Amino acid sequence: MDLKTLKTFHAIVKYGSFNRAAQVMNYVQSTVTMQIQKLEAEMGVSLIERGSGKELRLTEAGRWFYNQSLEIVKNLEQLQSSLSEMRSGEAGHLRLGATEPTASYRLPGILGRFMSIYPNIRISVDIANTPVLGERVRQGEIAFALATAPGLGSGLSFEPLFAEEFAVLLPENHPLAEKEIIEPEDFQGHRLLITSATCPYRRKLETILQEKGEVALDTMEIGSMTALKFYVRNGLGIALVPKIAVEPETKETTVRMISGSLIHMTFGLLRLESAYPLRGAAEKLYHYLKQELASG
Repeated sequence: MDLKTLKTFHAIVKYGSFNRAAQVMNYVQSTVTMQIQKLEAEMGVSLIERGSGKELRLTEAGRWFYNQSLEIVKNLEQLQSSLSEMRSGEAGHLRLGATEPTASYRLPGILGRFMSIYPNIRISVDIANTPVLGERVRQGEIAFALATAPGLGSGLSFEPLFAEEFAVLLPENHPLAEKEIIEPEDFQGHRLLITSATCPYRRKLETILQEKGEVALDTMEIGSMTALKFYVRNGLGIALVPKIAVEPETKETTVRMISGSLIHMTFGLLRLESAYPLRGAAEKLYHYLKQELASG
């Protein structure tokens, strides 16, 4: 018993004729007759009988089978449709990763537009730092990630898309607030609030200071980028943060620009080098993110 045979049986019931069912199904009548004979043999009962004047009618078993098979055909058609959409990338479940501030400030609007175009694609978002997301990509836990560039020899491919502009967030009464532009060496002697020990802008700042022969930074780890502004407001330190995350400025804080290469941090798409080309829904989302973030 297959879906085609069930649909043929339903057509016979609907039109009351083998010949009309054959026309609708685009079969020759002998094919329809053979399908029904095979179906009855599989079921072990007669489903259709001919009345006077070649009128067709369902047997008691035929009526029961017809009523029960309506839902079966409906479910099988939905299953076929879903599988077809998955093959074409129109449906599926994707898990991707994203670092902050992209996850909170850029991704929601983009995913909202994408999911309005592809309502049958479900998306889950893992939020973490680049090393964690890189490992999840390698383990196959997420399809790809929006993050900063991975380390050399990671086995990951990185496609840069946009530059996040960074600034310094300070308490409004902080000594550095008197400066219009802050230099990297100005961070010396002031506590820098960071999101993690592997924070990419911390590493970048430390590299610049080492090149200038300066001493190590005084840092304090705060696990959430969203929380940084509140720690700054309470005078616990200053923070190097994406401008997108501090506009408008929070009460009792101020923002200053930074000179040199600390102004920008490159973000892009992180995936397995061996996972190319992507397939199905993953490919559609990957290219949609490229289009939206590169143009934004």
